[in-house]
Amino acid sequence: MPELLSPEAREFVSGNILATLSTIGPNGSIHVVAVGFTLVGNTARIITSDATQKVVNVERDSRATLSQLEGRRWLTLSGKAHIERDAPSVAEAVRLYSGQYRIPAENPERVAIVIEIDSVLGSPGMRA
Repeated sequence: MPELLSPEAREFVSGNILATLSTIGPNGSIHVVAVGFTLVGNTARIITSDATQKVVNVERDSRATLSQLEGRRWLTLSGKAHIERDAPSVAEAVRLYSGQYRIPAENPERVAIVIEIDSVLGSPGMRA
């Protein structure tokens, strides 16, 4: 897949800035929650507990959007999401998160939401 983000956008998403994850709720409304995420290539990862509403939403409808905002800079990444529960995939998501944010507390119910980014919107200079 071609590069979707500019170098400025790559730097922006590699910081310790929270974002929002938007998924489709059970009644068709938009469910929005604050998250930390990492981005490698065009793949975003979010760690969370297995039974959360965002996990339930992704399993029902794979559409997902991440939005990050700081001052006048903003970026929205959209794509299809899925849940990874296998230990190596979750460990990789935790490793990436730990390097960007902080080491999370132990959580035996942890899973990774993985979004394959296929669409980017943002302030000037964010798209490749």
